[in-house]
Amino acid sequence: MSQNETTPLFKEQSLLSADNQLFRLARKGRLRLPESWLSRRPVLFEKLLYPAIVLLFAYLVPTVSSLFGSPLLVIPYIFPELQQTVLDQFLFLVGAFLPIFFMVWVWLWLFERRSLWTTGMERPFLRKYIRGLVFGLLMFSAVVALLALFDSVVTETPLAERFNPLTLVGALLIFSGWMVQGAAEEVLARGFLLPVIGVRWGPWAGVIISSLFFALWHLSNPHLSAISLLNLALFGLFAAIYTLYEGGLWGIFAIHAIWNWAQGNLYGLSVSGLEIFDGMLFDLMEDGPDWLTGGLFGPEGGIVVTIVLIISLVLVWFVGHKRRRKVSSAG
Repeated sequence: MSQNETTPLFKEQSLLSADNQLFRLARKGRLRLPESWLSRRPVLFEKLLYPAIVLLFAYLVPTVSSLFGSPLLVIPYIFPELQQTVLDQFLFLVGAFLPIFFMVWVWLWLFERRSLWTTGMERPFLRKYIRGLVFGLLMFSAVVALLALFDSVVTETPLAERFNPLTLVGALLIFSGWMVQGAAEEVLARGFLLPVIGVRWGPWAGVIISSLFFALWHLSNPHLSAISLLNLALFGLFAAIYTLYEGGLWGIFAIHAIWNWAQGNLYGLSVSGLEIFDGMLFDLMEDGPDWLTGGLFGPEGGIVVTIVLIISLVLVWFVGHKRRRKVSSAG
């Protein structure tokens, strides 16, 4: 079946239904294992061995991806004048994360006989992507608004002193890098890991495991704290529920990208412990206790982000519940 011949949008009775469109797409695959193995011990290979191998693969992918992208990552070291510039940040985001798409595609082709688009990249996508951009921008702007309400954010450099057309061009260039980075992490976590585990161990297992793995992938980030890990897992949980709500990845692609871009390039704050040096439209700085503002890790290390993520998660769950009640009434 081609991508243009896909099934219509899902109409199941629950966001966590095994009949969610994301799980339907995952079931298009068929394992490339000897039929004798599957016929003799189907539970052992299908339910236990394969998911365990998938978990190991998913854990290693981010590290291996950065190795594949090393030619781009070393350019700033060959040309020191590029370090801590817009181009440096762009090359890092593309080089470290673009190979993830290739690795997931190869895995699906080798072991499940299905295409990359079955991870949740069905067309049409534009409306979902734009809706995700708006929602994600509102989410992180709410974080900044709460920090301001608690008098915990200050302006380091006035906008009039730093803004020029090149700053805007640089910020837009880096946004394209965030688009690659955000989409790559979502393909791996919500497009691959969540449904592969979900169709074998149940939807809740797919949601929880993919959320925990998303947090684990950031263990090497600098200035990590307990609240940081909690918020990373919460973002993973929110992303999983939003993906199941839409039955695909386009919306969460946009939310992930605009969340990071707004954090680092719109407002000039640290992104998951990584400091942004160039391409910032505003230049804000947290000013308050680390448990509230996140300290050196950036806002994702503080409870303000915890509050926003919980509210966003409840909102998406409520909207999804309201929609499925309408579906039930119409049925």
